[in-house]
Amino acid sequence: MAKRVAVIGAGVSGLSSIKCCLDEDLEPTCFERSNDIGGLWKFTESSKDGMTRVYRSLVTNVCKEMSCYSDFPFREDYPNFMSQEKFWNYLQEFAEHFDLLKYIQFKTTVCSVTKRADFSKTGQWDVVTETEGKQDRAVFDAVMVCTGHFLNPRLPLESFPGIHKFKGQILHSQEYKIPEGFQGKRVLVIGLGNTGGDVAAELSRTAAQVLLSTRTGAWVNSRCSEGGYPYSMMVTRRCHDLIAQVLPSCFLNWIGERRMNKRFNHENYGLSITKGKKPKFIVNDELPTCILCGTVMMKTSVKEFTETSAIFEDGTVEGNIDSVIFTTGYTFSFPFLEEPLNNLCMKKLFLYKRVFPSSLERATLAIIGLIGLKGSILVGTELQARWVTRVFKGLCKIPPSQKLMAEATEKEQLIKRGVIKDTSEDKLDYIPYMDDLAACIGTKPNIPSLFLKDPRLAWEVFFGPCTSYQYRLTGPGKWDGARNAILTQWDRTLKPLKTRIVPDSPKPSSMLHYLKAWGAPVLLASLLLVYKPPFLKLVLDRLQDRIPPYLASIWQR
Repeated sequence: MAKRVAVIGAGVSGLSSIKCCLDEDLEPTCFERSNDIGGLWKFTESSKDGMTRVYRSLVTNVCKEMSCYSDFPFREDYPNFMSQEKFWNYLQEFAEHFDLLKYIQFKTTVCSVTKRADFSKTGQWDVVTETEGKQDRAVFDAVMVCTGHFLNPRLPLESFPGIHKFKGQILHSQEYKIPEGFQGKRVLVIGLGNTGGDVAAELSRTAAQVLLSTRTGAWVNSRCSEGGYPYSMMVTRRCHDLIAQVLPSCFLNWIGERRMNKRFNHENYGLSITKGKKPKFIVNDELPTCILCGTVMMKTSVKEFTETSAIFEDGTVEGNIDSVIFTTGYTFSFPFLEEPLNNLCMKKLFLYKRVFPSSLERATLAIIGLIGLKGSILVGTELQARWVTRVFKGLCKIPPSQKLMAEATEKEQLIKRGVIKDTSEDKLDYIPYMDDLAACIGTKPNIPSLFLKDPRLAWEVFFGPCTSYQYRLTGPGKWDGARNAILTQWDRTLKPLKTRIVPDSPKPSSMLHYLKAWGAPVLLASLLLVYKPPFLKLVLDRLQDRIPPYLASIWQR
């Protein structure tokens, strides 16, 4: 059984890893190369230390109730979507509340993590660190790598002919902090992800013109749903997940596209997904308005650069460009790991449940936070850490490495032969992934049993937002405050909005609201489960004039 655990990184996942170690009576030592906690959420004026940090204006995309640690809700007066400063304050409060800071060694870089000679028996690791020029070596029973995947800026200059002739400013979004310095300039932003949309919208207020170049386009979601409630709380629900499992994906995609185009027609705005490309989603409330006002101009991908201009794939040319900002993402690496372990950890396909390297005969090294999730990464990494620490302690088991390697290798071969698609880089569906981890721990909510024991709570768990508190209701790590946190989650959501009291304002958590909103879909799902073939035929017959022919033909297969 592991006892001493090395935690690498004191960001969002590192902090939860320290706490989870303490919850399981393990002894964590966290190594953080900067002088503070928070990782990329700790704002600095520059990126001279080589670490990725947020820009000052960043606002969270997932609301507070959907992105908090499972036994530490945000204060009720915190806004639903937080600035960088507010979110970092929350991390500070979390660390202080659970007394985590004393386990962190700041300004300490991990140089190497290598197996000991007797690893097959002990599972132990030699960890070499450096603090202010002085190296130290220590033995640990287990290691949790919490460095995330926003480490090294991806700057694909070789993909842009003529870029080295360009005389203007070239930078990666890692270097972008504030819009000052771009006043009156013509700025080209390359890449339409969440960062690209944010940077383009912010610069549009000061720059003379912002050009936003994208190869694929994107579906643009708002933080607000209909009625003004946080979008993430309205869509991330177990009842939705049930319907998604029953209805054909093509039909769900069609409905989703209609909903997003109802807000604004993406094709008219130059944002629609290029045919044949995977759907991509971003969260941005300002970008459509900026395009509508002309302060942001959508462009296709860049074909080549000249000294002062960019030539695009559609043949158009934009001249007098002063700055080019690449929002082309990041690459991750584990330079402190020995080969071939480092190379294997770089392949998510060879990480069991995206956490444990398949090749290790002893499961004493875990990669925390190397996931793309259709929901809060913070919540996902916390559940990963809860599972990992119980594996370290011997309370949870994983399959032997021979079996894991055989399965991963076979899947890799099938991908190379084109039999199946490689989905290792796709974002994971939130509730299925969380439930999968929770089932390993023994903390997955039992909905039928909950309806018998506590109908009110069961209603909120199934029909309400799938908040992290649900994974503290039962099993190891049970939190006595979880039930109340779930039943009061809408109170904390609406509290910061009540700066001007309006009598008899509605609250979306009421039973009537759920019945109106989801009674019909749940009934539909139930009918599909019981009478799927005849019911599908009936629906198709009734809706054949409303559903595009290609969707109907796919549905009938």
